[in-house]
Amino acid sequence: MTSSLPPAAPSDTSVLDLAPVIPVVVLHDVADAVPLARALVAGGLPAIEVTLRTPAALDAIRAVATEVPGAVVGAGTVISPQHVRDTVDAGARFLVSPGWTDALLEAMREAGVPFLPGVSTTSEVVALLERGVSDMKFFPAEAAGGTAYLKALAAPLPQARFCPTGGISPASAPSYLALPNVACVGGSWMVPEDAVAAKDWDRVARLAAEAAALGA
Repeated sequence: MTSSLPPAAPSDTSVLDLAPVIPVVVLHDVADAVPLARALVAGGLPAIEVTLRTPAALDAIRAVATEVPGAVVGAGTVISPQHVRDTVDAGARFLVSPGWTDALLEAMREAGVPFLPGVSTTSEVVALLERGVSDMKFFPAEAAGGTAYLKALAAPLPQARFCPTGGISPASAPSYLALPNVACVGGSWMVPEDAVAAKDWDRVARLAAEAAALGA
């Protein structure tokens, strides 16, 4: 897997194939969005998940989509059809949810961009496979069983691929990436709160480069 990307991610491209590590970003100030995204892209992590946990999220997605051509900006914590519409209108090029319902899944399908519905149980994985979805977010990864759980799923459900997110660190990421059913991981260790608060974009770029190297 490579961290380089085409100018646009077509709708039939999986989120899992965008990069080995997807930064999970929480932005409180929209002014930080563009320099943060540029630092992540410079470090080799162009796929950026901006979570809908703050009032600044939609404007941050819009700013990155407009001003950082090297970034593939997506929306995380998508939990409703309205979230789908709002984030795609803002320029999100992929969608990530912590869980899923049939209504949310249908809205994500209709959006025309890659998406990752979240799962944490075997039954949820099987239900998505029944609906023709094989690429999923495994969340919360560490709390839900970590690498041992995903390794156990690989034999009976080899068609399911995952992006584990939740509690993953630079130390644990390689163990996840070594699994046959894990294509990438999500995490926030390359965007620490103190670095963002200090606007230390050089540090973010260095941490991003270290994270990108995990997929080599």
